[in-house]
Amino acid sequence: MPDLLTAFALMAVVLSLSALASGLVERIPISFPMIFLGLGFVLGERGLGLLRLTPHDPSLEVVAILSLAFVLFLDAVRLRSDEPGRSWLVPALSLGPGTLITMALVALAATFMLGVAPLQALLLGAVLSSMDPVVLRDVLRDERIPQSIRQALGVEAGTNDIVVLPAVLVLATVDGARAASVGDWLGLLARLLIMGPVVGIVVGLVSVWLMRLARAHTEISREYRALYGVGAILAAYVVGEAVGSSGFLAVFAAGAVVAALDFDVCDCFLDYGEVTSEMTMLLAFILFGAALSTLIGTVPILPTVLFGVLAIGVARPVAINLVLFRARISRPARWFIGWFGPRGLSSLLFALLLVSRGVAGAEGLLAVVGIVVIMSVLAHGLSAAPLASWYARSVVTRTLDEEREATAAGLFKGAAGDAPRISPQELADRLAGPAPPVVLDVRTRSEYARDRAQIPGSVRVLPDRLTEWAAGQSRDRPVVAYCT
Repeated sequence: MPDLLTAFALMAVVLSLSALASGLVERIPISFPMIFLGLGFVLGERGLGLLRLTPHDPSLEVVAILSLAFVLFLDAVRLRSDEPGRSWLVPALSLGPGTLITMALVALAATFMLGVAPLQALLLGAVLSSMDPVVLRDVLRDERIPQSIRQALGVEAGTNDIVVLPAVLVLATVDGARAASVGDWLGLLARLLIMGPVVGIVVGLVSVWLMRLARAHTEISREYRALYGVGAILAAYVVGEAVGSSGFLAVFAAGAVVAALDFDVCDCFLDYGEVTSEMTMLLAFILFGAALSTLIGTVPILPTVLFGVLAIGVARPVAINLVLFRARISRPARWFIGWFGPRGLSSLLFALLLVSRGVAGAEGLLAVVGIVVIMSVLAHGLSAAPLASWYARSVVTRTLDEEREATAAGLFKGAAGDAPRISPQELADRLAGPAPPVVLDVRTRSEYARDRAQIPGSVRVLPDRLTEWAAGQSRDRPVVAYCT
């Protein structure tokens, strides 16, 4: 376990190096997970020997718990903030089965390539079906990619863990439980899957009530409302674990309640929470790198690498192409979404959760997951910029179906009905009248690249950004859009 000075030194390195390297990371094909995992290996026992960690080290467990709790709470908050209303629900329900198919395919590969027992294979399938939004972040910020595709990936990254976490917890419970009857099993599963979310809902309701009560009598600054969100995370986790359920399920449920009932708290919490979460995640990458430096040699390397290739390059692309079969989306977009399902910190955190719960062979599973995560961090980190550029070129050269959708939900719905039309002469008459309409040029990127001439006075808005543009506009003036 690192001493106090070592812990402070690690935090200094994380904060300083992430700030100093941020500009460089944006310009070259490397990512922060690459940097900090590599740094952990250098500092670990097989490197400089400054960090000697085992998977059972309390410091690793504390950082891992904080990281996963923040990730789950932020996932719940983002579902409320990133997509208006319930529009995130359609892509979540559509892409959710992709996680289950990926889980099954990875488990099948683990059975035949690694020779593990069926339960361990299922655990590997579940753990390695989790997506890492940190590795995915550069793709989600690239505005050359149609917004509907970025939102589909973002919604999947935000909801993916809620499919994976219950599966991991149930399988770990099956491994460790010695229930005598069906009733015992049902009781165990109810305590795990029902009591945890119920506790989280109660903590969320109490948190919202206390904040409203306090704000009715005095003003509370944004900074302290942000800190209040951290308190809600820790309270939900503690109570969830104290009642013998899952603190992580309680955290997600509490985040969903707070986001639904008091979005002002969540709005204050987002920036602070994301920065704090980023710090804990990067610190976790260093600690995992140090721990993995001693674990990787305990599993056969070549079979594990081949297994990683299947898990990353075959299982997810096949699963995503199956669930997107009926979506209104181009072939390049299908393969783009299929490739970008990076494994990262979440997979390591779930694997460490198996170690802490005493699952049989959990350290070997963590070593396998570590190798696959390293492969994913390298493959997805290095390919993010080139593949985003390749896809952006596809968007510029021809009109793709996904360009005409402003949200991820639109990809999974039927084509919209025809909009009312007016003739060019009628538009000219209206523009010359006392209340001219707003004219929008909503041509796709490829159409605009072929002919940049516009109707005088028109506003250029990409079709996939139309909903975002409309949100900030007055409804007093009529709007006429043209796309040819």
